[in-house]
Amino acid sequence: MVARVKIAFVADVAYPWHIGGTETLNRNEAKALAAEHDVDFFSMQWPGMRSEFREDGIRYHALAKADEKSLYINGRRSIAQALSFSLSLSRLFRYDFDVIISNQFPVLHLPVLYLYCRAKRCRLIMEVVEVWDKRYWISYLGPVLGRIGSLCYSLTLRGADHYIANSSTTAERLAAAGVERGRVSVFAPIIDDKLVDSIRASRGKGRGTIVFSGRLIKEKRMGEWLQIIRGVNKEVKVSAVIIGSGPERDQVRSEIAKLGLKRVVEVRDFFRTRRELYKQLKDATALLLMSEREGLGVIAVESLALGTPVFLPLDSPVPDEVKGMCVVDEEGELTTMLIDLMRSGRKSDYIKDRKSINAFRVSAIPRFYNSLFSKLGLR
Repeated sequence: MVARVKIAFVADVAYPWHIGGTETLNRNEAKALAAEHDVDFFSMQWPGMRSEFREDGIRYHALAKADEKSLYINGRRSIAQALSFSLSLSRLFRYDFDVIISNQFPVLHLPVLYLYCRAKRCRLIMEVVEVWDKRYWISYLGPVLGRIGSLCYSLTLRGADHYIANSSTTAERLAAAGVERGRVSVFAPIIDDKLVDSIRASRGKGRGTIVFSGRLIKEKRMGEWLQIIRGVNKEVKVSAVIIGSGPERDQVRSEIAKLGLKRVVEVRDFFRTRRELYKQLKDATALLLMSEREGLGVIAVESLALGTPVFLPLDSPVPDEVKGMCVVDEEGELTTMLIDLMRSGRKSDYIKDRKSINAFRVSAIPRFYNSLFSKLGLR
């Protein structure tokens, strides 16, 4: 039996003040662990967040101020914002924690966490959703900053006590980057069992709708997404909803107008609650993702759990354990298959191996972490 543990989650973004897969994952974990342990959460201060407050048993510490405009500069994560968050983490030293659970990004904060853990004899668990190689760093930041970013990343990646990879693909890439396999677990508890089971479809509503939800950044390949929507719409009556915000939002709107899809495609902000998003996914006919960069594909797993099939291109980076439940084909064939689905309306025919969803359920969080805490000597 693991004694009560003092836990600090560290993430620059926090749900629901900032929406995304990683944010949802951290929220699920923090909320579940707060039922048995003392949980604090250190993040940037997003609009609507107080500097110090309690919610769902979690004590939040909102530090460096941030908003959507400050997070991304020219379509890339702001280095200045990452540095501001990292420096603000000096507040950690006011407290004594047994373990820190932190995302690996934005990278610049990791030296602060290593220093804290050494000074306080604290364990560091690093949650990893993607592993970037030198080539990707250069493509993201350019030849100079990319090399610097790659060097900082390689120097800081291997210093944690344990790693939680969100997929088997990420775990393999961690091993390739030099992290000992024995220090890596694969775990991604993103499905809120009770919430998913409580969602009921609206009769007739959403039929013929194709959905996307996520950050509107260039890696999501929304131009290709819209081309498929146009192809489907030529054959069957379809509606499409893009849920999200980000630096590419204006470009997406421009492309919609250019393709003559204003009456077909709606662009809307992220929903305020997960229930609202889940209702949209439940009612939709399909989720289409064309991203060239994904750690796990949280929205794909959520959609499948709600009974809505997911369509992916062959070169999708979504890991095999998720791909195995999806429709995966050439981009041209995806158009044809979506048309067939729209005509038949039989969503369940397009979901494979649905039992695999069980591996992603939130109910597994306490057992997983208590076992890990024991392994790390937190008794």
